[in-house]
Amino acid sequence: MPYFIFEIKPFAQLEKLAEFEAFKDASAHAKALRAAQPEGGPRIKVMFGDTQLAAEDQLLQLREGSVQQDD
Repeated sequence: MPYFIFEIKPFAQLEKLAEFEAFKDASAHAKALRAAQPEGGPRIKVMFGDTQLAAEDQLLQLREGSVQQDD
């Protein structure tokens, strides 16, 4: 299964930047992209998935504890 590299823009807009078969290659590419972008630029994430759509779906799901709620 492939590893996809996405740029996450405001309002959860995703742009696929690359696709790799091996995590090592995907990770190295993502690190290079992060190093080349300006401070405060869009987030770059690596996501594993059967398909691009499955990887996008995983990126957009809220994780437990990832959102703070006002008490």
